[in-house]
Amino acid sequence: ATAWSSPSQAASRSRIPAPSPLSRQGGLDRFRRGDVIHRLLQLLPDVAETERQGTAERLLAREPDLSEVQRAEMIGAAMGVLEHPDFAEVFGPGSRAEVALAGSAKALPEGLAISGRVDRLVVTPNRVTVVDYKTNRPAPADISSADPSYVAQLAIYAAVLGEVFPGREIRAALVWTDGPKLMPVPEKMMADALAVLPGAR
Repeated sequence: ATAWSSPSQAASRSRIPAPSPLSRQGGLDRFRRGDVIHRLLQLLPDVAETERQGTAERLLAREPDLSEVQRAEMIGAAMGVLEHPDFAEVFGPGSRAEVALAGSAKALPEGLAISGRVDRLVVTPNRVTVVDYKTNRPAPADISSADPSYVAQLAIYAAVLGEVFPGREIRAALVWTDGPKLMPVPEKMMADALAVLPGAR
């Protein structure tokens, strides 16, 4: 029988522990902070560059639990990503936010199918890039220091996308708002992450 799961749940069931997303950071629940920044990164790319700052300020003005300092920090984190030249492809032609993705793949454990949403998906004629935003602070120095569960989640997405887009190169990357940093995930690292999932072939 097929077992449907979110990619994060499947990744967390690997033999690699992941930190709780609800641990507190800097006096503000980091899950709350991450949710706000994710929302800004979802909405602002479709807004004209000259209007993004004002749009972000109006959006966060509706969040009464956030102080002015917190709002400014979150807007700065999102704008830092959007304005950085390294991320031009992530927000360029063929890119979409919050893309629903469901299915299985030969590379996944037998019977495992996933259903989730991709933070950002870039589809071109020859290549598909899946991107996951991370708001943790501080960001790791390099991809080898990233939480293994994050890598596993992207590996699961990439495996399913390989079935959806046969013949195209599938890439995956983490975008850290702290920095900001763009960290491509090597194919071997993703293959190793899939190999330790429960029931891996």
